[in-house]
Amino acid sequence: MIESLSSATVSTKANVYFDGKCVSHSLTLADGSKKSVGVILPATLTFNTGAPEIMEGTGGRCDYLLAGSSEWKSSGPGEKFSVPANSSFQIRVSGEPYSYICHFG
Repeated sequence: MIESLSSATVSTKANVYFDGKCVSHSLTLADGSKKSVGVILPATLTFNTGAPEIMEGTGGRCDYLLAGSSEWKSSGPGEKFSVPANSSFQIRVSGEPYSYICHFG
């Protein structure tokens, strides 16, 4: 599990979604790769993707449902799940907030 990212440019403007139930900050690493680091409060939310995404949990737990699937799966700290480009997924958080790093591309 990633605990820190070095040599990153961090956007100080927060990305706030779903009335504050998801808040993240965008990062660009020295190699040009883009990520976001954030937290999702207890809720069930639907996200759309442009680029492929890998969601990596750093705290808490979530359940997720990829577009076209009928099976909810669980993910927690140190675990990842992938979402294809131009798709969507639902994420369900209950109890402790879910902290994550989203890897784009």
